[in-house]
Amino acid sequence: MNLKHRYDRNMQALSIEECAVLAGKRVAIVGCGGLGGLVIEALARIGVGYLRVVDGDVFEESNLNRQLLSTETVLGREKAIVAAEHVNEINSEVSVESCVTYLTEANATELLAGVDCVIDCLDNFEARFWAAHACQQLGIPIVYGAIAGWFGQTCTVYPGDVSFPTIYGDTKRESQHKLLGNLPFTAYVISAIQAAECVKVLLDRPGQIRNRLLMVDLLDGSIDDIELR
Repeated sequence: MNLKHRYDRNMQALSIEECAVLAGKRVAIVGCGGLGGLVIEALARIGVGYLRVVDGDVFEESNLNRQLLSTETVLGREKAIVAAEHVNEINSEVSVESCVTYLTEANATELLAGVDCVIDCLDNFEARFWAAHACQQLGIPIVYGAIAGWFGQTCTVYPGDVSFPTIYGDTKRESQHKLLGNLPFTAYVISAIQAAECVKVLLDRPGQIRNRLLMVDLLDGSIDDIELR
């Protein structure tokens, strides 16, 4: 396969050399649902060489309104397995490892070790904290994203940076998506920013959303950028 031709539409925005760098990078995506499925799609298409997809859940009918990987034919199947199959259909040059498990305190370090970047596409605070904690210990940057209704937010956290306790305070609170729902276009916007952040991390590009929180409100069409202290 002519890889230069495959990535021809990347050129100018990315160089041939940068495409080669991406082909040698390893990324873990935790959560293969509304955000995760779209992030996986973007990174497979842009040519990140290795993707580890982590999710213990199966697809259900309520996922069909927003989750790219969810179709009527895969209801009841494991999200991580379906994600791996989808990557293989998109780009055979990408190696994909599926982990059918939920991220917990006990397995977080093992699941996230050995990658260059982690993308947090989780939907619960406890797992999010354990992922962030493991990344701090492992010295790996993590790209965080969350949505609720028309609203979403994202940022990139390196070891030693201001992290999730600043954003949330603690884990003992109900996820806003359970109160406000999940809309497809909100997931598309936030996942696109997460994928872009990951590529910037992998290529050491400037302009990363670091030590600040990007908040997007699609209902009133506003974007706010808040410094994290």
